[in-house]
Amino acid sequence: MARRENPEINAGSMADIAFLLLIFFLVTTTMNVDSGVSKKLAEKPPEDYVPPIIKEKNIFEVNINRNNELLVEGERMEIEDLKEAAIAFIDNGGGIGKVEEGVATGPCTYCKGERSESSSDHPNKAIISVQSDRLTEYGMYLTVQDQLLRAYSELRNRLSMEKYEIPFVELEEAYKDDKDNEILKQRVERIKTSYPQIISDAEPTN
Repeated sequence: MARRENPEINAGSMADIAFLLLIFFLVTTTMNVDSGVSKKLAEKPPEDYVPPIIKEKNIFEVNINRNNELLVEGERMEIEDLKEAAIAFIDNGGGIGKVEEGVATGPCTYCKGERSESSSDHPNKAIISVQSDRLTEYGMYLTVQDQLLRAYSELRNRLSMEKYEIPFVELEEAYKDDKDNEILKQRVERIKTSYPQIISDAEPTN
């Protein structure tokens, strides 16, 4: 009796299927994206540049120690209270604005703050200084930056609603969709100038 041989299996199609599955998983798998802070680095000043004299009351000091504890103006603060504290400082309006083309911009007419003499003079003079430790967790640093950006966003949205009856976020999006619109451009620039985002990163401590 003749011996029956086992039929061979064509593995060519299986290789094609495996390749297609590999492509499918590569396309559909989501990749983790590291979070970060978008910032524009300052240009190198000229050699004859003389830094302006800044009043201490116009600087809002935010410190993060190596234990991820938040110190604002030398006092302990919870992260959820940082935004309101930053808004109170930026929007204080206790004096006159910086000098532009030889003329002071005058007092802040749109500020809603307490106008305390011990806090910032004007939003265009208010500087937020953030200093962290080299052992501070990056996540904590990002959270602090996020709260500060939220403070500026809230102030800009409020002023935009008062002037143009539209949140600044929507106003900015409208301008992005219509770059040739001079009216939108002027409105966006006016809001940004009213509340310039001035956040400085100090050298980390050891």
